[in-house]
Amino acid sequence: MIRAGIGGWTYEPWRGSFYPAKLPHAQELAFASRALTAIEINGTFYRTQKPDTFRKWNEETPDGFVFSVKAPRYAVNKRALAEAGPSIERFAESGLEQLGEKLGPILWQFAPTKKFDAADFAAFLALLPREAKGRRLRHVLEVRHPSFETAEFTELAAKAGAAIVVADSEDYPLIEEQTADFSYARLMKSRAEEETGYPADELAAWRKRAKGWGKGGRDVFVYFIDGAKERAPAAAAAFLAGLKAS
Repeated sequence: MIRAGIGGWTYEPWRGSFYPAKLPHAQELAFASRALTAIEINGTFYRTQKPDTFRKWNEETPDGFVFSVKAPRYAVNKRALAEAGPSIERFAESGLEQLGEKLGPILWQFAPTKKFDAADFAAFLALLPREAKGRRLRHVLEVRHPSFETAEFTELAAKAGAAIVVADSEDYPLIEEQTADFSYARLMKSRAEEETGYPADELAAWRKRAKGWGKGGRDVFVYFIDGAKERAPAAAAAFLAGLKAS
């Protein structure tokens, strides 16, 4: 299954362009989840959510929809990642399982200043839980410092069964090795002058890549993030439309 979506669902420039002009803000998630097939939750990065909140998001979205969940900054911003255990445990017990079948990968996003330290990252990966109250957890790592462009890092990720974000970015390294049973891309080069963020030929190239990753039954998640963020919903919709047409 190849899914495509956006980061979050609350963004003022989407109102009147992606969202109908008079759509109540409380209905934006319901609308977005029926136009796209996945959303990356941003709010979990900034604060701990409650089980009732996850349950509400589950209830507002259709069957087959999937949320990726951004792990909290208080876990990934530690100087010594090996000390993140209590933060990771608190996050895992915050109610993720309330998303049910709609729980997708957990995104661990590291700061651009975070350099690769093999021992520390190995210790961090060992802390990542395999489940939350019986619900399987899948983990994906977004690393943004060039020191991670090494076989040692990809080997550690593969050993842990964690995916590595394929980042289309002017600033962050592009690591395309597939290290898990799913693939995860974050595309950050949307341009305001392009109605669909990315021109048709670039969207086609990313669809071809996604299809390649998906061979053998691997789930694929493609998110249009940052860049000209106002174009992200149109980019994701055009990506999905191209999949249906091919």
